[in-house]
Amino acid sequence: MSRIRALVFIFSLWFPFLLPGHPARAEEAHETLLSENRALMGTEVAIKAIGDDRAELDRAVEEAFSEVSRLEQMMSNFIETSELSRINQQAGKAPVSVSRELYSVIRRADDFSRLTDGAFDITFASVGKLWNFRSGIVPSREAVAQQLPFVDFRKIRYNDQVPAVFLPDPHMEIGLGGIGKGYAVDRAMAVLTRHGIRNAIIMAGGDTLIKGKKGNDLWQVGLRDPDKKNSLLAVLPLEDQAISTSGDYERFFIKDGVRYHHILDTRTGYPAEHCRSVTILAKDATTSDALATGVFVLGPDRGMALVERLDGVEAIIVDASEKIHLSSGLTSLGTEGAKKSE
Repeated sequence: MSRIRALVFIFSLWFPFLLPGHPARAEEAHETLLSENRALMGTEVAIKAIGDDRAELDRAVEEAFSEVSRLEQMMSNFIETSELSRINQQAGKAPVSVSRELYSVIRRADDFSRLTDGAFDITFASVGKLWNFRSGIVPSREAVAQQLPFVDFRKIRYNDQVPAVFLPDPHMEIGLGGIGKGYAVDRAMAVLTRHGIRNAIIMAGGDTLIKGKKGNDLWQVGLRDPDKKNSLLAVLPLEDQAISTSGDYERFFIKDGVRYHHILDTRTGYPAEHCRSVTILAKDATTSDALATGVFVLGPDRGMALVERLDGVEAIIVDASEKIHLSSGLTSLGTEGAKKSE
């Protein structure tokens, strides 16, 4: 990938975060680096932006956070008054007219479902609602078996003219957790761009979008080791790039000696078993977000085969045995098939 100038593996965070850089370089160019974090969309959203007009920078960052908040109110299935919740509340009853924006997000999710042969599927919530990762509740196999037939994106009914979305069975539910944060990051960056911000990074949980540089340097994103919370698996200096990670360490619990994580296999209704973490690099965060989930569920072989068919997409996969797999755009670095050091 041409925009990846280097990929330094430190086999010792697979959750992307911003590494310390050289803020003095921005100051030398009479620019200000503004950094703010806020709790939104069930995670911490961080925005770092560089500009030479502090007042305009403040306005841009404030509007970017407001955009994320607006989208949370639209897309969250945990907010009863959201557009998405209205669709779920009317499941099996009636089609729901929605904004053209939400409709386009759901239709794009449908595209990723078809691309991944259902490994990415927003109707996962039909069975996902049985799980409680905060309380450590494992649903019975009977309950999962009853709900599993309703995990099927092909059953969603669309009306392009209205637009409207209909879930034909009352047991169905959709959730945008695998694509919503990526979309929000893309829209927040669009806000910064409208304000003339040329250099910035926005992070929301495992989804990151990078624009331009940090002074004379590239922004550096670290990838967390799935087993070592305070250790780095990789450092990626990036420019004009989206990067998303799905990992089995983000939300999990252990019960009766079994470890359960939140990335569910749409075929079984239970946590996907073949990956520890998947990082996707793409041109936009909506794509990287959805593909990180889809590839995780597909597993290293089918997932990497899909990545290789897509233009402008690269992947770093840690499989269940902790071997690291790189897509062909990264294999020249010579670490494909490497195993994490202890």
